Parts: sequence; structure tokens; C-alpha cells
Amino acid sequence: MQIALAPMEGLVDEILRDVLTRVGGIDWCVTEFIRVTERLLPAATYHKLAPELFDGAQTRAGTPMRVQFLGSDPQCLADNAAFACSLGAPVIDLNFGCPAKTVNKSRGGAVLLREPELLHTIVREVRRTVPTQIPVTAKMRLGFDDKSVALDCARALAEGGAEQIVVHARTKVEGYKPPAHWEWVARIKEVVSVPVLANGEIWTLEDWYRCRQISGVDDVMLGRGLVSRPGLARQIAAVRAGEQPGEMSWSELQPLLLDFWQQARRKLAPRYAPGRLKQWLAMLTRTYPEASALFAEIRREQDCERIDRLLGATTVKAGWAEAVL
Repeated sequence: MQIALAPMEGLVDEILRDVLTRVGGIDWCVTEFIRVTERLLPAATYHKLAPELFDGAQTRAGTPMRVQFLGSDPQCLADNAAFACSLGAPVIDLNFGCPAKTVNKSRGGAVLLREPELLHTIVREVRRTVPTQIPVTAKMRLGFDDKSVALDCARALAEGGAEQIVVHARTKVEGYKPPAHWEWVARIKEVVSVPVLANGEIWTLEDWYRCRQISGVDDVMLGRGLVSRPGLARQIAAVRAGEQPGEMSWSELQPLLLDFWQQARRKLAPRYAPGRLKQWLAMLTRTYPEASALFAEIRREQDCERIDRLLGATTVKAGWAEAVL
């Protein structure tokens, strides 16, 4: 059984990957998509979006990281994938699920689900170009407008050479609106010979139980559910190990929240760091009442030093700081 952290563009950057994987339970994670159009990207682009390449393509917790690409030019994607492998990418992942309008307008992400033949060609070229020992995987939705070609798309990916398929169980048009159609994951599993992971609307341990029952797959990719409930993967992993799945308390989360803020302060310009903290805090309000109270305090705050004080970053005990840094 595998539990993966989803590659959410504009949200799960290297800072959040680092923090969430240190909670535990995550078997592998994926970069935000690297958009490829018509040229070979420089190494600096990869190192910016995937700085873990400097550390053996893994997070500080030792969680393996895959490099994800998005685009529609088979040869250009293949060339960039091969270059990423030369920089240390251990797995190449291809994005056929992004629902963003700007991405879809430029023939990237979920819009390609209208063209199963192109999906096959892209995966085939990437698989043929990257070193044979480097796995190629893919993520898809159930279609663009409807689900009529979902099975054809899954077959195209598998027959093209994808060794694993993550299925976000909604179409592009459905976006992130409930429900996720986990029964379609079961249908896809029946028509491909490669492992399939279920993704979408897994917010709690109970959701995971239901997803597993309906989809018939044990492997899952967690996105917003894990960002909102950082202990979710650890809970699922505990069940997998036959242990008692305890909830992650707010007091346990606080040091990680502080560490997230301190990393954002170091790596981002002062005008951007507060927004990143508020983005994560807003999602944590779904699980923690304490996050709601803290978010209310800082939602209009832009001064980093005042946020330091609100988080207690300037008065935190030395032992606590050492534990999270």
C-alpha cells in the first residue's frame, strides 16, 4: 500500500512538502508541475521548483520526490524529462489532470484527456527517451467534459508505458466539487495492468475507508485533505500497520506551523511570506478551531515581525526551536 502527497500547484511547494512529510505516513511526494512548451528548460528552473534534487531527490524526512511535467509536445517533454533525470530525478510524472483554465487553453493538463492518442504518444516518447531504470508515471482525471473516454485515456497511458496511474476521480468540469466518483477508479483498475491510486475527497480516515471499499484500491494520493489534516497520512499508515490511528493535536502541529513560517520568511520576499502562511492556515481551519482563531488574528496582517510575535516565534523556547529546525 502506498500513500502519496499530491502535487498541488501554488500550494504544495518545497516548504510544505518538507513540513508535511516530517509528520509521517507519506511514502512519496511530487513537485508542482514544471510547464514545458517548446524548449529545454535550464537547470535553474528544476532547482527552483525541486530543490530536493540537491539532496538526493528527497525531503528532509527522507521521503522520495518525483518530478512532474505538464505540456503537450511529446518530444519536448521527453527531452526535458531526460534532462531532469540527469539532474537526479528518480521518477518522471506526467500531469494530465490540471483543471486550470490558463493551463488548459495552452493545451496542458486535463484538456488533453480529449485526445487519448496524444496521451499515448506523450507517454511513449517520454518512456523511450528517459533511462530505462527511471519509472514514468501519470496522473489523470476522468475526462474533460464527461467520463466517456476515461477508460480509453487510462489504457492509452498504460499502453504508452506509464508504470503507475493516479486517478483524480472527477472530470475537469467538475473541478473540486463533491463527490469524487471512486467507482470509476474501480472501472479503470479493471482495464489496465498497472497499479492505480485513488485521489479526490479523502479528508478523513472514514473517507479513506469508504474510498477503499468503493474503488477497490488500497493506494491513495492525498491533496487538500492532507494539507487540512496533516496527520491524515500517519493515521492511514497506522491502520496499515495494525496500530491505533490517533489524531494529530494542535499542540503537536504548532511547532511545524512555526517552522513553515520561518522557512517562508527565509525563502520568500516579505510581501509574499504572509500570504503563504495564511493560505495554509485557512485550510487548517477545516480541522482545527485554534487555526480559525489564529487566522482571524493575522488575516489582515502584512508585517512579518508582527506575525513573528503572534506566532510566538520570538519567545519560543530554545528546545522547541531546535526540535523543528
